[in-house]
Amino acid sequence: MNTATKVAAYAGALAIVFGGAWAAGAAAGPFGDGPSAPNASEHGAGQPKSAPANAESELPPGLSVADNGYVLDLTQNALPARTTQTFSFKIARIGGGAVTEFDVEHEKKLHLVLVRRDGSGFQHVHPEMTADGTWSVPLTLPAAGSYRVFADFKPAGGAKTTLGADLQVAGAYEPQQFAEDSRESEVDGYVVRLTGDLTAGAESTVTTTVTKDGKPVTDLQPYLGANGHLVALRAADLAYLHVHPQDGPGSGPDVKFAVEVPTAGRYRLFLDFQHEGKVRTASFTLHTSGAAPAPSPTTATPTQTDDHGGHGG
Repeated sequence: MNTATKVAAYAGALAIVFGGAWAAGAAAGPFGDGPSAPNASEHGAGQPKSAPANAESELPPGLSVADNGYVLDLTQNALPARTTQTFSFKIARIGGGAVTEFDVEHEKKLHLVLVRRDGSGFQHVHPEMTADGTWSVPLTLPAAGSYRVFADFKPAGGAKTTLGADLQVAGAYEPQQFAEDSRESEVDGYVVRLTGDLTAGAESTVTTTVTKDGKPVTDLQPYLGANGHLVALRAADLAYLHVHPQDGPGSGPDVKFAVEVPTAGRYRLFLDFQHEGKVRTASFTLHTSGAAPAPSPTTATPTQTDDHGGHGG
């Protein structure tokens, strides 16, 4: 067989191979479809599948600087440690100007939550807005590191939205570890215990119980219209969840929350409660389904009493 004949035969063999592969691929459907995928007769032969139009909004809240047509615009992205300084930002429309009209939710037009990326230094504050849409609040950040700022708001006529951005604090960074479950938090002489489990993708009830000097606190004061506010943050990426009590303002000591976390994993939970005219924050660490990894002999878990950043109003 001469060279030309060999080439022709080889080309013919390739055509048969690729033709068969194409036919098999067409029969099997798009890559990633399993045996349970709908067949072509259900959705029209040859119709490609498309991603959901609102794919961005399907992310857990707080993971994006822009969502629902709005963007979080920070005036500065760095602050000094242990120094009070004004922090400013705007909520802007993507491709437009600043938003200046907001609905009031839980007695405020905007809730600003801040936490260091290791899960420490939590703060829940309420900035004031000027006529041009600039929000400002004095902040004191306790230590160096990278912080996540969450703006939780609902524009007038718009969707409830939580946007997140990073804020840097220069200096020597000493990360804290919150590897194991912690269901008890002590702050200013109060002891707060957390009962109940987190279930990924399903609603579950967790209950916080507030005591002082070994006695139940039965005269909790409403804070922002409720007996308490619970923020849950997924430890791996700080996906954000802000939860309000199941019941209206009451006396205490129990405050119950219906919580639905998006995925399995470890979460940091922060409870704001008010008593004797002061708002305090209790913090917890909890794995979904109540299952925590075995303690590591090389990992030290810090006490929960030095983890609070306080409130700005």
